[in-house]
Amino acid sequence: MTSLPHIHSVGLFGFGAFGRLIARHLSPLVPMTVHDPALLHTDALPVNVQSGSLEEAAASPLVILAVPVQSLPALCTAIGPHLRSGSIVADVGSVKVQPCRLMQDLLPSYVDIVGTHPLFGPQSASCGIAGHKIALCKIRGPAHLPVAAFLRKTWGLRVLLTTPEDHDREAATVQGLTHLIARTLSDMPQRPTRMTTASYELLMEAARMVEGDPPGVFAAISHANPFAAEVREDFLRKARALTASKDV
Repeated sequence: MTSLPHIHSVGLFGFGAFGRLIARHLSPLVPMTVHDPALLHTDALPVNVQSGSLEEAAASPLVILAVPVQSLPALCTAIGPHLRSGSIVADVGSVKVQPCRLMQDLLPSYVDIVGTHPLFGPQSASCGIAGHKIALCKIRGPAHLPVAAFLRKTWGLRVLLTTPEDHDREAATVQGLTHLIARTLSDMPQRPTRMTTASYELLMEAARMVEGDPPGVFAAISHANPFAAEVREDFLRKARALTASKDV
């Protein structure tokens, strides 16, 4: 692998929609072992990807955790004894403060830890991932630097180096409000399709992009982000004040 010559295999925990997106782009470059209790023997896997035990996946030099935030404590505890010295562990969650703290506290000191958040998903990346953004947080060790170089050179991703706190502070607005508005629109029983404006159609497009997200994604963005509640309440307060104003 470019910029990561010692990564001869990858262990992937979680094979949901985003885990499959990871495998689709990474498996042509390096063999992958996927561990997901929900994975069925009949599920088709990409070429160069095999299903394996927790121990087998954790023994890889690069371990990617593509699981919901609420699953991280148990998973980190389980894989800890099987991680090898010098390996890299990275998550791909939508929030960073809580997951990065969990990984730092629960994973052994002899592994590097990188917090990542790809700012795209299976729908927005349906035509490719080049040019999309990914947030990268240094948590332990120097691995974030070669990982950033690999992401830039291999896939043309725009790497944003940040801290977990700065990430979550911005994401509380960028994702928190976007998903709140989109999910609210998705839940409305009637959505006009004939007499529409360009701005309305953009809102509907945003709603369609998050409709397929698993419930855990919205829960993480809304509740696991320590800054989300304040931003959400401020938005709702301003919305109530705006609708109550006689100047509207």
